Amino acid sequence: MEWGEALVDSLLAVLMACVGLLPESMATPFEYQFMQRALLTSIVVGLVCGVLSCFVVLKRWALLGDAISYAVLPGVAIAYLLGWPFFVGAFIAGALTSLGIGFIERTTRIKSDTAIGIMFTAAFALGVVIIGKIATSTHLMHILFGNVLGVDKGALLLTLVAGVIALLAVLLGYKALFAYAFDEIHAQALGLNTAAIHYGLILLLTLTIVASLETVGIILVVAMLIIPGATAYLLTDRLSRMIGLAALCGVLSTVIGLYLAYYFDLASGGAMVLVAAGLFLLSLLLAPRHGLLARFWQWRVAS
Repeated sequence: MEWGEALVDSLLAVLMACVGLLPESMATPFEYQFMQRALLTSIVVGLVCGVLSCFVVLKRWALLGDAISYAVLPGVAIAYLLGWPFFVGAFIAGALTSLGIGFIERTTRIKSDTAIGIMFTAAFALGVVIIGKIATSTHLMHILFGNVLGVDKGALLLTLVAGVIALLAVLLGYKALFAYAFDEIHAQALGLNTAAIHYGLILLLTLTIVASLETVGIILVVAMLIIPGATAYLLTDRLSRMIGLAALCGVLSTVIGLYLAYYFDLASGGAMVLVAAGLFLLSLLLAPRHGLLARFWQWRVAS
């Protein structure tokens, strides 16, 4: 994995060159290597979560994201017992659960919410049972609540690879995802394989969730996959702009949250999500067309 470490070192060097352009007071926290790794990881996670959150919001998959996030727990626990990387166990468990949800929904009379409930509770219960048999759960707590300040080069490399895969998939399949996100029936009429798009998008969502585990944790990754997209949804009616705004919101949330966590000794994952929630509230109030103030003004003018 020497090439991987070389790649990470190169990216960190480029990032620190950019940080060096900031005022000294803002660049001070990144004198430490663990903060440099945390910053790069946060940017990648914020970017990828922001992009995919648009499709989560448009497809109304917030509950699905929640289910996948908790369903990776047995995979994490089993990986811990076998000495595997958490990433591997989490992805296998999340992929099996998400594909199971899609299979039940598309091949039976069971609706999506019921399928999600069945698979989510079963997987989560299995994870709880396995964790109950483990003598120490210290490392599992990091997976649940996030530990971005403790990310090593190996975890950072996995996050980078997963992020690149997710972003390339969205870029290459943008037109198909666009049609599927807004009108699945129309996408079928165009000859698109909506089943493949459905399962592919679910797998991308799973990959993103797993890649975000060590940054914001299972419990908080759901928020990072919903709030940036919801914020951008209030600001624009075009998908391309929505993706750009959501990505920006995701990156700002993670970077500002990291600063707050460093200076005020806060939980990093919680700080990131609170910043994202703050950006959403600003959008809710000030969005030019769909914000509360704009709607109030339109009501006043109309009356």
